[in-house]
Amino acid sequence: MRAVAYCLAIFLGLLSALPNLLPDSVIGKLPDWYTANTLALGLDLRGGSHLLLEVDTRDLLKSKNEQLAEQIGTALHGAQLDYSLSRTTEKAIYIAPKGSVSLDDLESIARDVVKSIGNASSYSIDRDNGQLALVTTDAYRDSLTADAVERSLQVVRQRLDEVGLVEPSITRQGSDGIQVQLPGVDNPQHIRQLLGTTAKMSFHWAAPSSSNSHVSTITLAGKNGAPYKLERRVALEGKHIADARLAYNPETGEPVVNFRLDKEGARLFGDMTRQNIGRPLAIVLDDRVITAPVIRGVIAGGSGEISGSFTSGEAGDLAVLLRAGALPAPLKVIEERTVGPDLGRDSIAMGITTGLIGAVLVIGFMLTVYRRWGLIACLGLGVNVGLVFGVLSVLGATLTLPGIAGIILTVGMAVDANILINERIREEGRKGRSAYGAFEEGFKQAYRTIVDSNLTTLIAVSLLFLFGSGPVRGFAVTIGIGLLTSLFTAISVTRPLMKWRVRKAGRRPFQLPGIQLINRLSSQTINFMRGRIAGLALSVVLSLSAVILFIHPGLNYGIDFSGGTLVEVQAPNTSVEDLRKTLTQQGFNHAAIQEFGEGGGNYLIRVPLGNAGQGDDEVATGLPVEQLKQAVLRDSPEAKFPRVEMVGSKVSGNFSDATILTLLLAGAGMLAYLWMRFEYHFALAAILTIALDLTKTIGFFVLAGVEFNLTAVAALLALMGYSINDKVVVFDRVRENLRQTPDKPLLQLLNESITSTLTRTVFTSTTTFIALLPMAIAGGAAVASFALPMLFGIAIGTSSSIFVAAPIVYYLGQRRLKKGLSQLRPTADEIRAQLEQMP
Repeated sequence: MRAVAYCLAIFLGLLSALPNLLPDSVIGKLPDWYTANTLALGLDLRGGSHLLLEVDTRDLLKSKNEQLAEQIGTALHGAQLDYSLSRTTEKAIYIAPKGSVSLDDLESIARDVVKSIGNASSYSIDRDNGQLALVTTDAYRDSLTADAVERSLQVVRQRLDEVGLVEPSITRQGSDGIQVQLPGVDNPQHIRQLLGTTAKMSFHWAAPSSSNSHVSTITLAGKNGAPYKLERRVALEGKHIADARLAYNPETGEPVVNFRLDKEGARLFGDMTRQNIGRPLAIVLDDRVITAPVIRGVIAGGSGEISGSFTSGEAGDLAVLLRAGALPAPLKVIEERTVGPDLGRDSIAMGITTGLIGAVLVIGFMLTVYRRWGLIACLGLGVNVGLVFGVLSVLGATLTLPGIAGIILTVGMAVDANILINERIREEGRKGRSAYGAFEEGFKQAYRTIVDSNLTTLIAVSLLFLFGSGPVRGFAVTIGIGLLTSLFTAISVTRPLMKWRVRKAGRRPFQLPGIQLINRLSSQTINFMRGRIAGLALSVVLSLSAVILFIHPGLNYGIDFSGGTLVEVQAPNTSVEDLRKTLTQQGFNHAAIQEFGEGGGNYLIRVPLGNAGQGDDEVATGLPVEQLKQAVLRDSPEAKFPRVEMVGSKVSGNFSDATILTLLLAGAGMLAYLWMRFEYHFALAAILTIALDLTKTIGFFVLAGVEFNLTAVAALLALMGYSINDKVVVFDRVRENLRQTPDKPLLQLLNESITSTLTRTVFTSTTTFIALLPMAIAGGAAVASFALPMLFGIAIGTSSSIFVAAPIVYYLGQRRLKKGLSQLRPTADEIRAQLEQMP
């Protein structure tokens, strides 16, 4: 029954992955419900633009407070109480009494007004230096922000639908962010302008010219800069506009916007025009007067025309904005990433090519090392990769370039389970067990280690998913699924095939086939612990040197952490000197230009925040990118811009905080799990070793000049998972040997444990290394921040398990012995036996 369930699960998983491989001619003949089950490509593979918008609620909160202040002022006038409105901010309203008016009088009126509009719990009313302070509560601000984000999501979706974009993705990001992904859009300047316009329209009457009037007024500028003095009170809100269309004035032929009001708006518009014939009525859009015609008669039809020297494009955009509705608060672009379609196709080709080469190298290695048993491992690996694609397809996941890197890394790490099983079976066979006995005992012992090592890696991966963003989360999903499917294929594919294979060997002593060089090394105990002092000292010295390098000269931070603009330029017949001269003339004095690739003409231009007037406000408008493009085009009219990235200071600051938090939480999670599964000194030794491994990797980033970006963070967390995986394998053998021979000297026991797991350590490191090697060589700058540090980390993580983690366990273990503590907590069977011996 279990075999049937396994076969059914594998069949369904591979069936789910199949549509990703079928040609279009075959897919067209299959049902839609099946062919829809395919992986979606991320923007970095298919091309397109990613925008992260921040809902700026400061104006919204201030507007709400101004409305309340006006209502309180009206109530105070009605009660004939003199006052002065000190100031109104997005957080509070400050009112001071004048003359004989007391604070008690002000507070009584203010509380009545707040209570009458149902906002009693939204404000706390306090006294501050002779003033009355109405301070908005955190709950009220959070409620307004959440409501503004939800309404903004609807408006953004409507605006993008109006302009006819194909499959835009609009999702909420954090508490006040909106993520917009636009496949196929390689220049989002027009879209960012469309989304960045609040489109808050209102109608205001011109203020009376009489100086005796007590009407509250505002002065706004028109399109030509002329000032308009208007009544502050809104005569008619733009929400009553039911439809708006681009049209042309029949007399002048100029573009205009014809609008139609809803039923209530038409009634209000008719009444207000009937009562104010001869007065100018200003149409205001985002605090700017578009036009202010004089009302010549009653407008009762509920329709009108907006003119203001528009171009056809401007009038069309205005019509779109009015149809979609106004944003409740301004939207600011705080991050933008654009990838051209050609670059996306190149990334796909690179990922497939390097992945296949890596897989072929791993398969060749396994067949060389284990011969026919290696073929079983390769079959399990093939099923594992197919299941990864199947699960990703079922989940509707998006495949990104880091996701492809994750699949390639999974290929290397998935073989680890097969190597562990094979080596443990080989070890049991050397003890003289029969083929079936060696298989059963070896698989049972190895699978326990596999579960422990994979779960510790999943801790790091899950945190990367929780705190990562965009493509990096795709990497985390891929690795996580790969680890889980490798556990499944070990029992559903590898075990049955091995079981079938060993039945032929009968009950005679069993020896696993394969190369014997490392086996001979493993047959006699190697005194690794003889170099424990030198190993620890060298590790500490290297880590301290890495810390010094981190301080100075420091990491080569990408714009994910430093903020600013990154533009990839393809400009033939130019040089770095020509580009630098052109950019300097345009004010980009601190722009860094890096040439890459073969054949020349490919450049990466980085402009930090603060250069050429580039602050967060300029990033929000996209102006620095347009200026940089124009500067490059002056020097090379044929230039292309396949990739553009802009990151504001808020996003880069959040990335920095999230990175530190993720690394700390990953360390704490692994410490807790290892403490629970092993003992405190094992867990502490593993975490201290991981910290030393990470510092050395940081030093590698500095020395190699590799850019430190979000992909680099993924590499660090993957390295943590890989390194802890290796240490769990060694520690598991130490724990097993401690239970079998608790009286054996710890130094000898550690040497025996390391020697017995040496083959697995070397083979696993080799397979993971060669799986990533093609990507590191041919992957280019897009994956350099991941592949190169991972290769370094594999070497460091493997050696540290032997020369750093084991010595730390030894010294901590010796300390426990001096305190009279055992190396391991008693098992349930040992506790039960102790209880039975008690009188």
